[in-house]
Amino acid sequence: MEAIIHGLVLAFGLILPLGVQNVFVFSQGATQPKLIRALPATFTAAVCDTFLILLAVFGLSTIVLQFEWLRISLMIAGILFLVYMGYVIWKSKPVVNESNNALPSRQQIIFALSVSLLNPHAILDTIGVIGTSALKYVGKEQVFFTIACITVSWIWFFGLTVAGSIMKKVDSTGGLMKIFNKFSALFIWGTSIYLLIGLT
Repeated sequence: MEAIIHGLVLAFGLILPLGVQNVFVFSQGATQPKLIRALPATFTAAVCDTFLILLAVFGLSTIVLQFEWLRISLMIAGILFLVYMGYVIWKSKPVVNESNNALPSRQQIIFALSVSLLNPHAILDTIGVIGTSALKYVGKEQVFFTIACITVSWIWFFGLTVAGSIMKKVDSTGGLMKIFNKFSALFIWGTSIYLLIGLT
């Protein structure tokens, strides 16, 4: 029971802060004409988190944290993707009266992959914090801990998508979503600048 509670609290604490991944998933729920059309981004983000959590529990953290060149490579790739994604979100138009100006499924998946697997902070947080915490448990307890972390991730991303969809219904003119898109793009660019400063 301790392992389950620990996993739930730890995963929620890591995923709750407003990050690029959360902003992107929420924005898809808000900009797609129907909730189901936003699911590619939701599923991709959740699957990526599941993948990172499993890698963390099985000890990949020791590999990532030991090789400086790998850390730098992840950060450079992440910066480039964030700059491009910020540009696309800045230019995107909110969906009004079911006119589909939203990202197609393929682009959703690519962007969700980039903000999940090419985000150094997400990788280091997930692998470093969850991986280190998992060392406390063995056998069944470690399995329960891992399942709890993964469950929180899936529930959170689906909740964000639904919240975005509700926001779209409240904001029928698309004005609020347009402001949110601008804010999201600025936040994403700000994150890329922060990562760039971290390289110097």
